[in-house]
Amino acid sequence: MRLDLARILVARSRLSPVFRDTPQYECGPLGEALGCRLVLKVETLNPVRSFKGRGTETVLDRLQEDGTADAVVCASAGNLGQALAFGGRSRGIGVTVVASSAANPLKIARMRTLGADVVLVDGEIEKALEMAARIATETGAFLVEDSKDIGTCEGAATIGVELAELPGELDAVVVSLGAGGLASGVGFALRNLRGATETICVQPENAPAMTLALRAGRPVEVGAPNTIADGVAGRYVLPEVLDDLSSATDDAVLVTEAGIIEAMRLIHVHAGLVVEPAAALGVASILESAGRFDGRTVATILCGSNVTPTDFDHWTRENPLADHGAPC
Repeated sequence: MRLDLARILVARSRLSPVFRDTPQYECGPLGEALGCRLVLKVETLNPVRSFKGRGTETVLDRLQEDGTADAVVCASAGNLGQALAFGGRSRGIGVTVVASSAANPLKIARMRTLGADVVLVDGEIEKALEMAARIATETGAFLVEDSKDIGTCEGAATIGVELAELPGELDAVVVSLGAGGLASGVGFALRNLRGATETICVQPENAPAMTLALRAGRPVEVGAPNTIADGVAGRYVLPEVLDDLSSATDDAVLVTEAGIIEAMRLIHVHAGLVVEPAAALGVASILESAGRFDGRTVATILCGSNVTPTDFDHWTRENPLADHGAPC
């Protein structure tokens, strides 16, 4: 296990207030629709509209402490790049982000608005990772690798620290799973601070690499991802992150594209919040759980809201399972 609770607690104390102590509350109407007591942890009300600022702030803080932070580079589907650009701009650190040319145009535009130099490459996120590593070698910029860089995991773990402070019972937390930093960090914090709480990872069945690796105990070969949840659409598994997840989490499940869309709709209808597909995975898992969470207290992390109005409207209006209940 690479994570360390003492470092996580220090990271939380040093986070910018715009990322720390985010809202966490019971959403009665959404819980009633799902058959459980549901707690929402809202990570979208910040300048980059996602949880990624916790990790990038931690990485940049540690680089500055070491005196090695002149320039950084990363590969990103959009949220990591925005967060790194935000933190770099406030610190005077140059930021280069490599993204797929097929990435969400809203996320690309926001990375540039925040001051990042954005380089586009053809192919999946793995091609962007190769280019980012090449830029780091050629320029001397520090390569920030999501989930591989322990700072990104320990920054995300501060969410688990805050969830552990909830009053009353907390039976389970359902966490979106992509590269693994969020799920491993939250799971590690909860295992240390609230040991009776299950941490359950959730991934699209059309992008199942990490889930299948967890089930097999090793990386497995999968096809190219084909999901609307671009924020978790990786194809390859980092062995060290797989080890962390195996130690820190209790289960991993897969959800359908229809379930993701319906979850986005329900979150909007019952909580008044617009989230991107990757942020709806937890609610989708409850929808498709066949009663696993009935009557239990469950938390889910709404980890991002970087979705265009056009995409959100298109996806949710086409879903036939409309539900027009009252919001929280």
